[in-house]
Amino acid sequence: MADYDLKIGTQGPIFPPIDNVLKAVKKFDGLYDSVWWPDHLMGWIPDALWQPDLIELSKFQKSPHTFLETLTTMACVASNTTKILLGSAVTETFRRHPAMLAQAFLTLDHISKGRAILGIGPGEAENVVPYGIEWRYPARRLRESIEVIRLLWSGKISDYAGQVWKLKDAVLSLPPEREGKYPPIWVGAHSNKTLEITGELGDGWIPEHLEINEYFEKLEMIRDASKKAGREPDSVTPALFTSLILAEDSEDCRQMLGSVAAKAYALLTPSEKYEQCGYKHPFGEFNAYRQYIPTRVEKNQILPALEKVPEEICERRYIHGNADEVIRVIENYARKGLRHIILWNLTPLCDYQKTRESFAILLKIVDYFKNGATKNPVP
Repeated sequence: MADYDLKIGTQGPIFPPIDNVLKAVKKFDGLYDSVWWPDHLMGWIPDALWQPDLIELSKFQKSPHTFLETLTTMACVASNTTKILLGSAVTETFRRHPAMLAQAFLTLDHISKGRAILGIGPGEAENVVPYGIEWRYPARRLRESIEVIRLLWSGKISDYAGQVWKLKDAVLSLPPEREGKYPPIWVGAHSNKTLEITGELGDGWIPEHLEINEYFEKLEMIRDASKKAGREPDSVTPALFTSLILAEDSEDCRQMLGSVAAKAYALLTPSEKYEQCGYKHPFGEFNAYRQYIPTRVEKNQILPALEKVPEEICERRYIHGNADEVIRVIENYARKGLRHIILWNLTPLCDYQKTRESFAILLKIVDYFKNGATKNPVP
């Protein structure tokens, strides 16, 4: 008998045509517990790498920056599914005023009959700076935005005097679909400040992949913040958004860990994590969320940088292997408190020829946690 209760989610399709998105999510409905959409204008892979000789998927998708708009896509999907939870992973309030998010997610709550989750975070410079928006106070903006959303959800005429946001005689009287049941707010937090915000104000925590020890160190920080705020320490649902590289053969998997795509995403790992492993980040002191603008990166910069990404960093960034190997890793998280994992299959970006094989493995993993974990635990 499994000693945990784990929900399984996946990333939603982001490319048009919308008919293909709906076809996919109708298959997800009932298979997964949740489906999540990144809220991006720009992707993380530089245009200089989006070439068939480097990433084969570029033969079929013209740009690495093609994203359907998140909230309208979620609304469309909500109208065409009945069971699956729908979340943003994650949005922010540089581009979206918190009052508009409050209204939008209440609307999604009605369309989905209570299945919407507001995933929100401090944002990334790549979706802000190139579009003429000033990048200031991301953690402060996050805290105030959640406070404003909850204040407006009260339905009362409200004032708010923050450093970033100010309300005077503001009101949002739209009720939730079910009385008293507002959409959960899950926070994409990594820094100490945002972890504290999560513990004080969040209903869930949805970071991008963290290794198991770091994940639970940060989870304890959230629980401590919850206690200090007078909340139960388990008020926040521990989730994780993670990338998978999947293959039956270990050598195939190793080669994909060294692929251009895998290394391109490994470049997003902060420089302090490189240093903890005894390496220097190819870009020096670096935090991708605050600094990285992929459209400004030239080929003569990115290719030498990829050559300097150590194999160990890639191994640590991704959950990888065959079905049994991946299940063991996920179970280790679950036994220590993880309650909701969102799985993104990165394999097609690393080796397009492994697409069919990798999704067959992914289905085995999902089936195990949905149907077989209590019957046939992996030794």
